[in-house]
Amino acid sequence: MESSTLTHTTATIAASTLLLLLVTCMPAVSVETDADHCVWYGQCGIDPKTNAPLNCLYNGTAKPLADPKAVDLLQKLCPQYATNGSDSRTCCSYDQLQTLDLNMVLPRQFLLRCPSCYSNFLQLYCALTCNPQQSRYLAVQKTAEGDEPNTTVITSLDYYLSADYANGMFNSCKDVQFPGNNQKAIALFCGRAADECTPQDWLNYMGDTSNHKTPFTIDFVLTSTPLTRNDTRSVYYPMNDTIIPCSEATSNATHSCSCQDCQAACSAPTPPVPPRQPWRILGFDAMWFVMVCSFGGFIALFVPLVVWSLARGRADAYGKPRRDHELFTCCAKDESRVTEVKPSCLEKLNARCECMLRRSFTCWGVFCAGHPMLVLFAGLVISVSLSCGILMMQVTTDPVELWSEPTSTVRMQRDYYESHFVPFFRTEQLIIRAVDKDPIVHEYYPQGQQQFSSIFRKDFLHQVLDLQLSVERLTVHDEKLNRTVSLGDVCFTPLAPDNTNCTVQSMLNYYQNSHEMLDKVALDPDFQMFVTADYIDHFMSCVSDPVAIADMSDLHTPCIGTYGGPVAPWTALGGYPGFEYGNASALLISFIVQNRKSDPEFLQMAMSWEKAFVDFMKSYTNENFTISFNSERSIEDELERESQSDIITILVSYLIMFAYVSIALGHVRDGYRLLVDSKISLGLGGVLIVLVSVTTSIGTFSYAGVPVTLIIVEVVPFLVLAVGVDNIFILVQAYQRSVRRSDELLHEHVGRMVGEVGPSMLLSSLAETTAFFIGSMSSMPAVRAFSLYAALAVLVNFLLQITCFISLMTLDSKRQERYRVDILCCVRLNQKTEHVKPVTTEDQEGFLYKMVKHCYAPALLSKYIRPAVIIVFVGWIFACVAMVNKIEIGLDQSLSMPEDSFVLDYFKSMNEYLSVGPPVYFVVKDGFDYTTREQQNKVCGGNGCSEESLLGQLYKASTQPASSYVAHPASSWLDDYFDWSATSPCCRVYKNTDEFCNVSGTHLSFLYALAGVIRRLLPTTAIALLSCSRCCRKVSVYSRRNV
Repeated sequence: MESSTLTHTTATIAASTLLLLLVTCMPAVSVETDADHCVWYGQCGIDPKTNAPLNCLYNGTAKPLADPKAVDLLQKLCPQYATNGSDSRTCCSYDQLQTLDLNMVLPRQFLLRCPSCYSNFLQLYCALTCNPQQSRYLAVQKTAEGDEPNTTVITSLDYYLSADYANGMFNSCKDVQFPGNNQKAIALFCGRAADECTPQDWLNYMGDTSNHKTPFTIDFVLTSTPLTRNDTRSVYYPMNDTIIPCSEATSNATHSCSCQDCQAACSAPTPPVPPRQPWRILGFDAMWFVMVCSFGGFIALFVPLVVWSLARGRADAYGKPRRDHELFTCCAKDESRVTEVKPSCLEKLNARCECMLRRSFTCWGVFCAGHPMLVLFAGLVISVSLSCGILMMQVTTDPVELWSEPTSTVRMQRDYYESHFVPFFRTEQLIIRAVDKDPIVHEYYPQGQQQFSSIFRKDFLHQVLDLQLSVERLTVHDEKLNRTVSLGDVCFTPLAPDNTNCTVQSMLNYYQNSHEMLDKVALDPDFQMFVTADYIDHFMSCVSDPVAIADMSDLHTPCIGTYGGPVAPWTALGGYPGFEYGNASALLISFIVQNRKSDPEFLQMAMSWEKAFVDFMKSYTNENFTISFNSERSIEDELERESQSDIITILVSYLIMFAYVSIALGHVRDGYRLLVDSKISLGLGGVLIVLVSVTTSIGTFSYAGVPVTLIIVEVVPFLVLAVGVDNIFILVQAYQRSVRRSDELLHEHVGRMVGEVGPSMLLSSLAETTAFFIGSMSSMPAVRAFSLYAALAVLVNFLLQITCFISLMTLDSKRQERYRVDILCCVRLNQKTEHVKPVTTEDQEGFLYKMVKHCYAPALLSKYIRPAVIIVFVGWIFACVAMVNKIEIGLDQSLSMPEDSFVLDYFKSMNEYLSVGPPVYFVVKDGFDYTTREQQNKVCGGNGCSEESLLGQLYKASTQPASSYVAHPASSWLDDYFDWSATSPCCRVYKNTDEFCNVSGTHLSFLYALAGVIRRLLPTTAIALLSCSRCCRKVSVYSRRNV
């Protein structure tokens, strides 16, 4: 446990003591009059901190407004005090009215979405500024000499306000949204998060000069009854004008606040869709219940049937399988043989098809065995020609291209968005955790001691800042472009060219990425000995109001990042419960890089810098924290690395399979014939045929322009190897077990053998190929490409085996008959009869063949084992069906990563620490008419907009977390445009030149730019609307960035 070096406690005691002395020695400034009067009039001073005017102390009755402009401005701002036109008497001059109008620009910008809220807020300051009966509820506390001779300015006053009015005004404004950064507008006027704001907090912040906006102190005193001051014995009556609820319109010409800005204006919420209840029967899972009952029914029917058959001794129920030659003879020249059972039509058709296939394969085998060199040459030419297509191979590693169908709805919407707007950013992210888990204790006024997690240790933050700055300074030389690339060349700079700092979402941006700002403290103003605010106080203020220009602590330093935008706490911190940001267990640092997909040169620069970033993070070490990191290109890089590492695995597996085939196929009779009977060359040829079938498939589809995925390179070779080796064993061992007839030549013997096994090889290969071609009908690109390549590879492998491999087998048989050594065919052994042993049937049967023939087959076909096997397999089928609906749909991208990949660690940390999801954009396509109010109401979310508009529905979705993933209300350029255009009656056009009047350079320019920055960065909902144009002078609005 650790405590701050200097606490607030001592400072608070000292300050309280000084305040008590001041209050004792300085009575309140008061005015003793019988009638209600003004407490100020006019302006005669400037506050040096805010450069705002100060009001003159005035003890007299209200004065009339002689200037027509003043009357018009009074009518605009405070019409309740302009009932008599130029004879209206007020306590405010024209200068004061102008100042009031200027001070209302920001409230009007943020609160006018809800007219009743803004009306109540404006009424509060109208009563403060112009009410001719100010003295009823205003008490001057402090004054100072004015800038003009013989004048006095007011520097502090008490404002007595009805608690009912304060609560009513707060209730009418508490739900008003600020779409620019997806938070409630009241947070900007309260100095803290909207959920933590109260009516008194709101008024205290607006009346406190520490907000750097109020030129003099306004102490709002809430009371429900008149108060008598003890020092002056004056009675003050709290201001209690009429409050307009947000659910009511301010006049017949206006609308009430929208549901989005006023909960009281919302209709009854739609009941959330109840979660889907699991299907159950009698309290059990329904699928299991049905399958168990079905299996029980099967057992109830099958077991009695088996017992009855065994008792009757009828072996025919399961008995020995009928042999075809006992039923009828196909392909036999002697058709006089009598069959035991008359065959059916289907059996006759099956027999004829089998006879036809057998004859065809026999003829084909005779041809290939009789012309081996011709067949091998033709197969080699065709295979090499097709395999050359590999030179045109296009490898796809983009996860989107792998797993997303181009014609899918989501993909088409994404492509539409990127073609009309800017593709979403490339993100490079760090997730940093402290090794030391001991929390720290900080004196945080007014809560007292508060505990923070270990990541808030100052030395830890300094080290993290060093790492962040090191990453920002990274440079790399791009060989292709022959230039040096830095982060500044590729990062997102939303306020460029005025501000070229890169966008970095980091908690350290609360301190403007500065060690000096992190170390900055505020000392008590009297003795300069006690720390009244430090980096923790600044942090707690910034997480409450990330857009603050000056925090609420005594530091009064900005929370805005160096790039000109805010840092939302949920994008910079992770692993915290609820909204307890001080208990976060991880720091998140995100470097935002532009994603110009249409610019190959820029994309190359971005990827070069990302590679340098990954290399730097792989080599970076720090014993005080652990880091998980990721870049935009990391997934593709890791997929490519995995594929390259699998090449060795593929080669090793092929070598092992080659050795196994060579040994298993070799039928060595004795030691003398070892070199003759071995099958090394034949095994090598068989494995090469398998490999050639893979290259042929890849080359063929490369000619066709079908991109290759790394999954194909990794999986298809193993798949075809398994199928191909199986066929090799079938062909070779069928030939070895087949005894050549006395009148039969070698090529006839091979042809007869091919006729026996060819049909089964054809049917199995066709079944496999058809299955893969059916798989190519999948809409997922990776699955479709894999199925196409696998299907063709299996088909080519079969074709090469019944052509080239048969020729190789024939050549190998000739070599063996001529006593030529395997591999070294030019070497021939002397044939010695004493070493020649007669070949018997037992010699033709290997160990596995004997084991299956004499052990496994008799046991499996016994009358007790067969029923048991059927029961087990039927039970397994029912169990699989019962578990089908338990399979989770989706693709976990971590499954595609190598086990030693740093990306896996990042995925794990992301799931554990990140608190936000991806951004969501709702795009209204071209052709929507924004010029009519009816059409606008289908989209907008402000006052007068339909509750069922697009933004209205999204707002309702954000309020129902149990049934929706929308985290925050959506924002739209249309609402911003309405808010912007409502701030002034003009159309932003210069009267003399008819040119557009840009807001840049005004006090609102920062806020408009800030809104655009926030929308592009914060992971929340947003809305993009196209083809916008609405103004009385046809002023076009460019909203490409307002998404």
